[in-house]
Amino acid sequence: MSAADKIKNAAEDLAGKAKEAVGNLTDNDKLVAEGKADQTKADVKKAGENVKDVFKD
Repeated sequence: MSAADKIKNAAEDLAGKAKEAVGNLTDNDKLVAEGKADQTKADVKKAGENVKDVFKD
């Protein structure tokens, strides 16, 4: 996993957490769901990159 990919995935995860937090504060269920979806997407990308790293070695 390249450093740039790690940074992008971390940023996407952080943005998702922020969206979820704002959604919780404002009682906006749609924003909470979007935040959770963004976090899940970042986790899936991270897992995919980890699998690629295993096969590189």
